Amino acid sequence: MAAVASLGDDKRRQLFELIAASNGAVGRDDAALALGLPRSTASFHLDRLVQDGLLAVEFHKAAGKAGPGSGRPAKMYRPAASEVGASVPDRNYDLAGELLAAAVEHSTATGDAVGDSLRTTSYRKGRELAAGAQNLVEFMAGEGYEPMPDGDGGLVLANCPFHRLADGHPDVVCAMNGSFLQGAAAACGEPEGRIAPNSVPGQCCARITPP
Repeated sequence: MAAVASLGDDKRRQLFELIAASNGAVGRDDAALALGLPRSTASFHLDRLVQDGLLAVEFHKAAGKAGPGSGRPAKMYRPAASEVGASVPDRNYDLAGELLAAAVEHSTATGDAVGDSLRTTSYRKGRELAAGAQNLVEFMAGEGYEPMPDGDGGLVLANCPFHRLADGHPDVVCAMNGSFLQGAAAACGEPEGRIAPNSVPGQCCARITPP
């Protein structure tokens, strides 16, 4: 969130776009000159972009310079290798893409139907990701499901991390989601049968039945 908010500043965004479009690392002097900024202003914003995880720093000896200080490595900036994203409410389309790609690979390798492969790979991924969780509720909260008591000892999931995909492809995505949560339940020591379908509009397609 800090990284996304950082780009709300016009100067910071312009500096980030300048460096992202460059073929190599960019120094403070060149960045300041390109945008018509004082060197101190450019330096402040560049270091803030580093702090927020959008830029990375490397040091290079300046080429074509002579005189005092010319041998000192210059501070250079380049885009950070990691990705930054944010969504409200919480969505996890990267996980959905990973599960779907894994299902295609599994189907190609084994000859199983894609639907069967999707359920298999989703279940395995659920078990893998939930292996270190304290309990199922904690895991689901961390994955963006927003679990809430239903008043009868069970839980409803107020948010679907795959909402847009589920709207367009409910049969595929809801089967994937159900298998993923069953794997998570198994990893947390809960019966897989506690994962049940849910058809309430505005909620996830799965719910957690009472113990």
